Parts: sequence; C-alpha cells; structure tokens
Amino acid sequence: MNYLRIIAVFAAMLFLGSCQKEEREFIDDTTNEETFTAGSDLTRILLSASQNDGTLDNLIDGSSCIAITYPTQVVANGQSITLNSIDDISLVEAIFDQFPGDSDQLEIIFPITVVTEAFDEILVESQTAFDSIVAACENNIVDTYTCVDFVYPISCFIYNASNEQTNTVTLNNDYEWFEYLNYLQSGIYVAIDYPMTVIVNGETIVVNTNQELNTAISSANCSNGGGGGNPSDFENIITTGVWYVTYFFDDFDETSDFASYEFSFASDGTANASNTTGNTPGTWDYYLDSGVEKVDLFFGVVSPLDELDEDWDILEATEAIIRLRHESSDGSLDYVTYERDPYTGGGGGGGVNPFITEITAGSWFVNLLEDDGTDETCDYVSYEFTFNVNGTVAAVSDTNTKNGFWSALDDSSGLDLVLSFELSGNDDPFEDLNDDWDVTNYTSSIIQLIDVSGGGGGTDYLNFGRDPYTGCGGGGGGSDLTDILLNGPWFVGTYLDDGVDETYDYYGYNITFSSDNTVVAENGVNTINGTWSVIGSTDLDLVLDFGTQIPFDEFNDDWDVLSYTTTTINLQDVSGGGGGTDTLILEKL
Repeated sequence: MNYLRIIAVFAAMLFLGSCQKEEREFIDDTTNEETFTAGSDLTRILLSASQNDGTLDNLIDGSSCIAITYPTQVVANGQSITLNSIDDISLVEAIFDQFPGDSDQLEIIFPITVVTEAFDEILVESQTAFDSIVAACENNIVDTYTCVDFVYPISCFIYNASNEQTNTVTLNNDYEWFEYLNYLQSGIYVAIDYPMTVIVNGETIVVNTNQELNTAISSANCSNGGGGGNPSDFENIITTGVWYVTYFFDDFDETSDFASYEFSFASDGTANASNTTGNTPGTWDYYLDSGVEKVDLFFGVVSPLDELDEDWDILEATEAIIRLRHESSDGSLDYVTYERDPYTGGGGGGGVNPFITEITAGSWFVNLLEDDGTDETCDYVSYEFTFNVNGTVAAVSDTNTKNGFWSALDDSSGLDLVLSFELSGNDDPFEDLNDDWDVTNYTSSIIQLIDVSGGGGGTDYLNFGRDPYTGCGGGGGGSDLTDILLNGPWFVGTYLDDGVDETYDYYGYNITFSSDNTVVAENGVNTINGTWSVIGSTDLDLVLDFGTQIPFDEFNDDWDVLSYTTTTINLQDVSGGGGGTDTLILEKL
C-alpha cells in the first residue's frame, strides 16, 4: 500500500477543506441521520460506485478487477489496433462480429499499464505476468454500482464521536472520493453537503438526503457482461420509438418479406408487428447468458414473423440500429437488423441471392490472386474451394484442408464477398484472401473480385473459376496459352477501362482466334478483323490489334496475362506515366 500517497491525498483534502466554509460547532438533532461511518451500508455503496471501473474493457483484459490504460495496442484476429480510449473497444467488437462463427483471438502487445479497482497502477511486462494478475483477482469491492457516476466537486462535513465538526473536505474526482471512503477511520462521521448530483443509467438525479442518495444508487442496473454498456441501455433503446427490419438473412436474403412491417417493443416485454393487414402481437425478453447479451423474440406462427422466433445474440445496439445474430442447430448463421427508417429495397436479395446461388453451386478454384501487383495465384493452385449455404467454406488439397467462413453483403457500395480463413503460422497465403472483397462480376463460371486498400494502399484482384489454374510451371507456357486460345470461340466476360465497366459494348460478340494469328469478332451484324500473338515464355503477353474498328480498337495493346485456364483468360494493361489500369477477361463459350 502506498501510504505516502494516502497521506498526500489526506493533506490536500484538509488544506482544501479548511477553505470551504465556516465550521458548524455541533450536529443538530436531524444530522445524526445524515452521517455515515466507515462500516455503514452507504459507505459500501459509495465505494462500489466510485471505484475504478474495470468492467468496461473486459473484452480486452477479461477481468473486472483491472482496467487497461491508453493507448494500448492489441491484435484482434490478426488486425493490429491502437486503442486510444474506451470508445475504441468498439473497433475490436466490430472485427469479432465481422466473421461470425470463427474463433476470435486477441493479443495484447506488452508492456502495458493496468489500474486496479483501488486506482493502483501496475506495469505489466508480459502475458505471463498479466495472466498472474488476472488469476489473483479477488474483486474485493463489488461491481454492483460501477455504472453510477458522480458530479463533482462533492463537499462533506466531518464530525467526531462527540458530535463536533472537526473539518470539511472537498472531493474532485472518483479517485479522491474513493480514497477518502476507503481509508475512512472508525469514529469519524461524514455528512454530505447536499444537494448532490448523481448519474444513474444515464439519468441525472439531484438528491438531498442520505436516503435519497441510497435509493438513487440502488436503482442502478449495472450488469453488463463486460461489454461496456448497461442492459438498461438496450432496454431503453428497443422500447423507444418504432423499428423496421432492414436486413434479414436466413441462408438467403429475405429482407423484402418484412418490408411492410413496423415493430414496437414495450417495457413490459410485449411487442407488436403491424402492417396494412393488421397487428401481430409478440413478446421480447432481454437477458445475459454467460456474459453474452441476448434478446428472445416471439411472434407465434404467423409467416414470415415466425422466422424471428429465436434467441438472438446482440451484436450492436444504438439509438439508430440494432443488429442481431442467431446460430442455428445446423451451424448456419441468421441475421436481423432493425433500423429507424423502413426498408426501401436498396441492396438486399436482388443482388445477394443470385450470387449465393452461384457461389454455393459446385466447386471453385482460384484463377487469379494479384496482391498489389504481385501475382500469387500459384499459392492456391492445388486447392478446391466449396462454399456452403451455412456460411462455411473449405479449401481442400491433396495434403491440407483450410476451413473458414464467408458471407455475402449488399450495401451502398454494391455486392461484397467477405472471406475469413483459419490461419496457421506466419506467412500463411490464406491471409491474403481474408478481406471484404467487392464483387465486380459473376457468372456461373467465374467470380471476379477487387479490393482497394485505404490510405493510399494498392489494389488486389481475386478471381474464382470452375477449372484449376494451369499456369504454374510444368507446362509449355506460351504454347499452352496459344492452344487454349485456338480452342474457342470466346466472349468478353469483363472489360474495365480504368475501372469503368464497358463490358456491355461487346455484348453478343463471339471472338475466334486462328492459327494464322488472325482474330475475328462477330455478332451476326458486324465482323471485325484483327491480329493476335502470344509473346514470352513465363511472363506472357497477349498482343491484340483491331486497327481503328470500334469498339475493339480499345483492345489494341500489349496485355499482361495474369492467369489462364481452359475456360478463362485474365488480362491486364497498366498505362505508363501514372495512367490507369484496364482489365480484360475472356471467357470460353
């Protein structure tokens, strides 16, 4: 125990207290009820409320006995994050929620400083030392009222056993208030100089007596499961105003089924879903299950509302949005999102469901992985990928199996494919697949993805095809590609001119490559002639020349061959002098 610190605090209190107001010589008859001592119930309640709250960051440190200080660096599921305040813990929560069903892992970068419930600071140099501190936690001061806040300064009159006022003290923060109460000596009587202001579950309350103070604090509901929020927060949020389902996912996007419904939730646990055909009563119940915040919804057997009848994990709850998740018995994950404005049809099943149908039908192979200009396709050439409707994905080779999770989203930026594979050791190539990919194009035979890194980072490309990639050595290089081109005809699956999709300009054209190095594009009306050649043996280029014939004059270039299979050829041209990047993908008819 740091007695010098305690003496310094008391000395400061005595100095400040002597300046507060003139002493009152005696306690009047009513004041005896307004004092408390070291062993009183009110003292224990005030200690619980003024302690250093170690519950808000339990997602990081796993202990209510300590709180981390800031900044602290952590690695959440492989992503490095610097926590600069308690608010940044939401960044970790978002990463953990991004890939549901995976095994969330958090690593703290040491050394860090933690603060105990009694405001003692401890420098922790290693994970072993940290584990020892957590294991030794006794939580001597109960956390029942940690969510209560005081409005400072707080002034108190000090009396002795003879009812004589001996001093006044002024406390300016939780630390001073806790220190004074924690080391309050027997025989000392404390009377708060009312009125006093406390904040309980977000409500500001002015109290004028010890009884009012006791009642206000005792009404607090501070159970939070270590997440940094009060259950009453969720209860207040869900029972305020009306809500609309803006996303519902059960193997497929079924949001449109709920588009006409308005939801309301009452504080007595009843609920109501209404649309133009009438009202459907229901119930809701909020609770904690092993520290996880959950809500049970029940609307009976009326379709589609019966699909909401589950015990949902609460992923996010604010005044504007509530996001829920449920794990079904088959391991699949369902999602529901409530927001304040009705669903308008932007995004949703129109784009997601056809994509889910394609990606879950049969097997896929990586035909291209270009990481910021580096072709890494061959890292995955031996793997066959299977995407399951329940959100799991498996990549299987002759010697290894990589399991992971996937999800398809349709947001304001378009269709996204989110991948999360398990990683083993450093430099695992599947780490490059773990991302939120923009879907630029998909058919029954190809899925084309792009990811543009923020902060001036590079651009990555990922393509899945139905056939294994054949350009990883052991073949004839340019002769292999030549043979594949001759085995047409082909069509333009994708053409991006510096990111602008111009594929439609080539709709209906069949492209035939001949052994005399001529190429013909025909659509039944127009016939466009050109020449072609494959140059190189390892780093291949496809040279096309259609002269001035529109629109194929756009293809007149020396195209880098990124990857190719018997059914798909991926080409790219990067203009010099800081120009843009063009993408051309040919698919076999």
